[in-house]
Amino acid sequence: MTETIADTSNDDAVDAALVARWQAGDERAATELVRRHAPALARFAVSLGERDEVEELVQDTFVRAFQALDGFRADSSLRTWLFTIERRLVLDRRRSQARRRARESAEEADAAIGHTALDAVVASETQQRLTAALDRLTPMQREVFTLRVAEGRSYKEIAGIAGTTEGAARVHYHNAMRAMKEFVDA
Repeated sequence: MTETIADTSNDDAVDAALVARWQAGDERAATELVRRHAPALARFAVSLGERDEVEELVQDTFVRAFQALDGFRADSSLRTWLFTIERRLVLDRRRSQARRRARESAEEADAAIGHTALDAVVASETQQRLTAALDRLTPMQREVFTLRVAEGRSYKEIAGIAGTTEGAARVHYHNAMRAMKEFVDA
């Protein structure tokens, strides 16, 4: 155990030195940071269910990290911070893909079914109520709800993505559904 803690603090010290060198203009330090952390980020992306474009996701993670490096407070290890950035990128991509699929489905439905003006008003009002209901959820409830409803993810997958347990994911989903129904039915 002591050896692991020493290794971790040594890794943190090496990362801190590399970050300082990069901020001082040493491009080789950035290359070394990528070499040190890219394999772990790739494994983490795969563990989040990403199969395609893992390399691009890792690259985007480093781009974001290097852009925000001045704001890194070292409250956690650099690797943990990188994992957090990558997780957010994955969630952003999934939300974007879900919106795109929903938009495409809606466009297909619009093409197949003629809507009356009243249908459009009701659909718009319903969309507004759903959006307002989503905004009232806690961030965790919103994340779990979106992953379950829009992405069709299992509770096990949701737990891995959200960094929680499967049971907690079920509870957050149940509470989100109850809150959504109460607000929409009100």
